[in-house]
Amino acid sequence: MTEPKRPRMASTLDQLKSFTTVVADTGDFEAIGQYKPTDATTNPSLILAAAGMPQYRALIEQAVQYGKSKGKTIDEQVTFAMDKIFVIFGLEILKIVPGRVSTEVDARLSFDLDGQLAKAQSLIALYEEEGISKERILIKLSSTWEGIQAAKILESKFGIHCNLTLLFSFAQAVACAEAGVTLISPFVGRILDWYKKSTGTESYEPHDDPGVKSVTQIYNYYKKFGYKTVVMGASFRNTGEILALAGCDLLTIGPKLLENLQHSDEQVTRHLNPDTGKSLRQRNKCSSTDSHVWAFVTCKVGKNLT
Repeated sequence: MTEPKRPRMASTLDQLKSFTTVVADTGDFEAIGQYKPTDATTNPSLILAAAGMPQYRALIEQAVQYGKSKGKTIDEQVTFAMDKIFVIFGLEILKIVPGRVSTEVDARLSFDLDGQLAKAQSLIALYEEEGISKERILIKLSSTWEGIQAAKILESKFGIHCNLTLLFSFAQAVACAEAGVTLISPFVGRILDWYKKSTGTESYEPHDDPGVKSVTQIYNYYKKFGYKTVVMGASFRNTGEILALAGCDLLTIGPKLLENLQHSDEQVTRHLNPDTGKSLRQRNKCSSTDSHVWAFVTCKVGKNLT
């Protein structure tokens, strides 16, 4: 008599998806379909890495020709081509994911309010020319004071959803929430990198990881005071950090770590929960005043990593 097959245990990735929206962090759109993420995030370095792959050469050439047709000078042609390639990759990603893709504004504009506003609107226009609604796009802006104010205007005046990145501090997170941005991306791994270098501590247990603790603090604060802004943990160094944040609104994860999670059957326990955040003892909101600008300017982690 044939022994009945035991039901296959859900992968760690599938278990995580029951608590958290999983987002693919890559420009290599051919690599993400197997993981079935809801959304995807990109940045210039990820697009650069993907652009060097032979299978994407035709897309790069398409962007170059677009730049040549639009720009009068070499600098203008390069700028148009760069914007176009970000959007081309975004379009391809949106054929795979059912949700949204994040497209980043040039980080050199991080302290230029007007520049960020103009660039964000031009990126959205490029998507709309291709029939993609702005509802499927998150514009990534740096979490500088100027970036946060740009996001506030884009959200309230133009209905453009923003993802605030390069976020290393609680002060930045509070300012983003008060500005009413759609989503923030606090960096877990890069905070860990700074602590390892600064303290000489070679390793941390996941729940003692400074980046994990930072995201947990932000998440709980947002839930305590009912902010609409959602938290997407980013910049992971290992799966331990990811699993320690199970229950976070979203987590954006690179292909290698997605693969590790998919091939693991480690049991996942939910660690972040809206009800836990609401039960915090803190009674008063923090205020996004000039003191928070100073807190950001003096943030050692941010100064060393941006």
